[in-house]
Amino acid sequence: MSKINVTIWNEFTHEKQNEYVKSIYPDGLHAAIKKHLDTDENLNVRLAALDDPHQGLPDDVLNSTDVLLWWGHMRHGDVSDDLVARIRRRIISEGMGFIPLHSAHASKIFCSVIGTDGALSWGDDQPEIVWNLLPSHPIASGIPDHFVLELEELYGEPFNIPQPDELVFASWFKNGNIFRSGCCFYRGLGKVFYFQPGHESCRSFHNPYVLKIISNAVYWTAPNKFGVNVPTSCPWIPSVTEKHGI
Repeated sequence: MSKINVTIWNEFTHEKQNEYVKSIYPDGLHAAIKKHLDTDENLNVRLAALDDPHQGLPDDVLNSTDVLLWWGHMRHGDVSDDLVARIRRRIISEGMGFIPLHSAHASKIFCSVIGTDGALSWGDDQPEIVWNLLPSHPIASGIPDHFVLELEELYGEPFNIPQPDELVFASWFKNGNIFRSGCCFYRGLGKVFYFQPGHESCRSFHNPYVLKIISNAVYWTAPNKFGVNVPTSCPWIPSVTEKHGI
C-alpha cells in the first residue's frame, strides 16, 4: 500500500499572537494534528501555513497532496483567489480529499467547493456533546455513540450549507443549540468532510475521539484509483449490441 500524502494547512496566526492559544498549541494547531497522524505509518504528513512561500501550497506540494486539511479563521481574505482556484480544481477534477476544520466553514475554498457562504450561528465556549448519527460510516469507526468536549465554541443552526450527502455527527451545546458537526459532501471526483470541533482557545485537537475522527476522515477522503489521473478522453467501447453481434 502506498502512503497517503497529507498536508495540514493552518493560518498559524492565533498561536503567534495569543499567549493562551500558544500555551495550548505551542507549535500550532496543525502540529498537534500532525503529531497524532504521524503515529500511522501509512500516512506521509507535512505542514503548511499562510505565511509560508506561495501561501504554503506551491504547485509541487499541492499537486502531490492526496488529502488537504484546512484550518482558518481571522485571515480568510488573505488567501489568494488563484490558490483557491487551484485547490478547487484538485478536489473536483482530480479527486484530492478535503477536510475543512472548525472556522474553515467561512473559508474561500470551502464556500467555493460547497457552493454557499457557510454562515452559521455562534456563541461563547461551552460544553458540547458530539453524537454519532451514522455509526456504520467509515469516519465513525471506533467512535462511541457520543462523546463530550468539556469546552468548545458554540456553533449552531441554521448552518447555511447544502444538505450533506451524509451526516455522520451532530452536536448539542449546553445552551441548547444543535449543529450538524460532521458533514460529508461529494464534489466531482473529490470527497469533502467538514468537522466542527477545533476552536483555537479550546483543547479539542488533544481529544482522542476528535483525532480519531480526523484520522478516519483522511482515509475516507483519500482518492481511490478512479479519483486521480483521469484521462481527458476514453477509448472506444463497443455498445452492448455490437459486443454481442446483435
